[in-house]
Amino acid sequence: MSDFNSSDFTNPSTFILLGIPGLEAAHVWISIPFCAMYVIAMLGNFAIMFIVKTEPSLHEPMYYFLCMLAITDLVLCTCTVPKMLSIFWFNFREIGFSACLTQMFFLHSFFTMESGIFMAMAFDRYVAICDPLRHSTTLRIPVLAKIALVVVLRGSLVTLPCPLLASKWPYCRTNIIPQTCCEHMAVVNLACADTRINSYYGLIVANLVISLDVIFIAVSYVQILRAIFSLPTKDARLKTFGTCGSHLFAILVFYIPAIFSVITYRAGHKVPLHFHVLFANVCLLAPPMLNPIIFGVRTKQIRNRLFQVFSQRGITVFSLFSSFQKEASGELASDMAPGRLP
Repeated sequence: MSDFNSSDFTNPSTFILLGIPGLEAAHVWISIPFCAMYVIAMLGNFAIMFIVKTEPSLHEPMYYFLCMLAITDLVLCTCTVPKMLSIFWFNFREIGFSACLTQMFFLHSFFTMESGIFMAMAFDRYVAICDPLRHSTTLRIPVLAKIALVVVLRGSLVTLPCPLLASKWPYCRTNIIPQTCCEHMAVVNLACADTRINSYYGLIVANLVISLDVIFIAVSYVQILRAIFSLPTKDARLKTFGTCGSHLFAILVFYIPAIFSVITYRAGHKVPLHFHVLFANVCLLAPPMLNPIIFGVRTKQIRNRLFQVFSQRGITVFSLFSSFQKEASGELASDMAPGRLP
C-alpha cells in the first residue's frame, strides 16, 4: 500500500501553497495592503494605457515602451496576486501541477521582459538625447515592433527550460510549497532528485540577464550624462535630465529590491523564512504599483492629460447633479402650485 502511495505521489496532481509560513494568523491583515497595492497597480496601469491611446501627442516611442511596461506589470502581478489573496481570504491553498508550472513560467518570463523593457527605454533615451535628429527615423513603428518581439522572445525562451525541467523531476518528499506562488526554486527543492541543473541554470540566467541589462542601461546613461553636461546652460541641462528622471527612478524601484531579494535568498540563511516570502511579495507588487505613479507624476504630458480627463469627468458629474437639482426643484414647485394642492 505504501508503494502505491509513493508511486502516486511521485507525480503530484496538486501542490499546497502555505502563504507566508509563521504568519498564518495574520494573513487577513497582511492581505489588506497587498490588495490595495494590486488595485492601485491595476487602475494606474490601465490609466496609463488609456491616456497614451487617446492622446495623439503621446504616440511616441517612449510612451509606447511605457504601455509595454504597463502590460508587463499587469500580467506580472495578476498571475500571482489573485491566488495569493485566495490563500489569505479563503484558505484556498491547492494549485494544480500544470497550473503551478504555468504560473512559474509567467512569473519569471514577465520579470525578464520587464528588465528588457527598461533596457529598451534606456536605448530610447540615449537616441533622443545623444542623437536627437535621428530619433524619429531610428525608432520607427517597425523598429519598435521588432524590439518588442525580441523582448518577449528573450523572456520566454530563457525561462521556458525552468518549468520544462521542473516537470520532469519526481516529487516524493512533499507537495507543500512554503510560498504564496510557484517560484522556480521553491518548487524544484521539493523534488527527490539531483536538481543542481535547475539551480545552476536559474542562477546563471538570472545573473546573466540582469547583469547584461544593468550594464547596457549604465553605459547608456553614461553617454546620456556626458551629452547633458556638454549643454551650454544649466536650464537646458536640468530640462534634458528631467526627461530621464522618471525612467531612472523606475529602474531603481525595480532592480534594487530584486537584487536585495536574490542576495538574501541565496546568502541570508539566518533570515527568517516569513521575511523572505513577505519581502519577495513586496518586490513583486511594488514596481507595478509605483511605475504608473512615477511616470504619471513626473511626466508632464501624462499628468496634464490625466488632470484633463478628471476635470472633464468632474464637469460632467457636476452638470448631471445640477440638472437633477433643477428637475427636482421644478417638480417640487409644480407640486406646490395652487392647482395641485390636495
